[in-house]
Amino acid sequence: MKQTLQNMDVKNKRVIVRVDYNVPIQNGKILDDSKIKETLETIDYLISENCKIILLSHLGKVKTESDKQIYSLEPIAKALKNMVNTEVYFSKENMSPDLISRVQELKNGEILMLENTRFQDVPSHLESDCDAQLAGFWASLADVFVNDAFASSHRRHASTYGIAKYLPSCIGFLMQKELYSLDKLIKNPERPFVVVMGGAKIEDKIALMEKLIDKCDYLLCGGGIANTCLKALHFNVGVSLCTNDQTTIKRISDLMLNNKEKFMLPLDAIVGSSYDENYVKYKLIDKIDDNDCILDVGVKTLEKYSKAIGLAKTIFVNGTLGQYENQKFANGTKEFFRMLSQSSAMVVTGGGDTTSAVKKLGYENKFTYTSSGGGATLDYLGTGSLIALEPIQEETTIETLDL
Repeated sequence: MKQTLQNMDVKNKRVIVRVDYNVPIQNGKILDDSKIKETLETIDYLISENCKIILLSHLGKVKTESDKQIYSLEPIAKALKNMVNTEVYFSKENMSPDLISRVQELKNGEILMLENTRFQDVPSHLESDCDAQLAGFWASLADVFVNDAFASSHRRHASTYGIAKYLPSCIGFLMQKELYSLDKLIKNPERPFVVVMGGAKIEDKIALMEKLIDKCDYLLCGGGIANTCLKALHFNVGVSLCTNDQTTIKRISDLMLNNKEKFMLPLDAIVGSSYDENYVKYKLIDKIDDNDCILDVGVKTLEKYSKAIGLAKTIFVNGTLGQYENQKFANGTKEFFRMLSQSSAMVVTGGGDTTSAVKKLGYENKFTYTSSGGGATLDYLGTGSLIALEPIQEETTIETLDL
């Protein structure tokens, strides 16, 4: 484990914390504040240690000057102020000489949130290219760096990777929980170990599937992932979402051929039509027509998958079984989540779309652990590491984190 916050001397120090407050905002209103709440354990600890706290985060994709009007962190600073028992100040700048005096003026236990780190990407990509001068300036504001932004730590940015090169660094409580939970899947999952892979693009996940196939006992597929698998087996998938990349199709075909006993694919589907938005029909997988679009799994698939879930001791879920956003095609994913919630296995869900589905369908807090990361979760499961954590030293004193 990397150096942890609870074993780091931070008392009365200036501490700069990288958090991930990339939350959905509409008309200045935060639609989901769970990412903010997940960092409160770290922030409250630093307040109790009498620290001066500087917060860094990105929000959205900032590519133009006009994007800066949309993606300010000011609404998030206001929301945080209502969650903590201290003053929260906001700086509209994130790199200027004035910030040095603003930090000095902070009282111990107070918070200063800086403006969106990705504002530094316009016009010169200083944040995303891990500019040394930018990272060095942010580091100059503090005595210690805490990385609690798990969902952003698969990126080598100035605010995630760069600052840690200049300061004594550690990981916060959210980061610790993420690594602890995911390590159980990587290092020694209790078997039978079932992996569920769904979602849209197989190109984004095939490398992870290749990594996990040797670790798992069953790999259950849904969504666009399953469609590509079926296509590789020469089933007609109509106009369903799948890849046409022949290299990817060959890779998944070889993976299935070499692991026949592990792969589980849909037996039936709920389909829509390419020409009629009101068309909804149940079909067996070998009866799909050219104009059909597979948008959910059917009852036979759920019965098949329930057998693997019933045997499992550990389950990792990344992606959904269908187009859960549309009520007409949400039943498969919802019923599958119900089965997972009733399982006695350790159930870990991860990935941005998966987390959204868990919340939308009413299964928040029903599983053992829901990872806050999307790409970071997949990177960590695939490689066992995150690039932003590389500069942080390993911990010599291990203290058990109460999860």
